[in-house]
Amino acid sequence: SPDLVVQKEQALPEGGATEATVRRVVRLIDINEYKRRQSPPGVKITGLAFGKDRRLPIASGWQR
Repeated sequence: SPDLVVQKEQALPEGGATEATVRRVVRLIDINEYKRRQSPPGVKITGLAFGKDRRLPIASGWQR
C-alpha cells in the first residue's frame, strides 16, 4: 500500500504492492507537489509526515 512506501519506507516485496502501483503512487505524489507549496506547512500528525522528514524543499520547485 502507499502508506508502506511513504511512512515505513519498506521495499516492494515486504509491502505486497506491485512495482507499477508504487510507481503510479509516487508519480501522483510528485505531480501534486504544487498543492503542498500553495499552503503553509502544517502540524506533523504521522511518524513520517510530508514535512521536514520527507526532505523535499517547499519553495524551490523540486522535481525528480
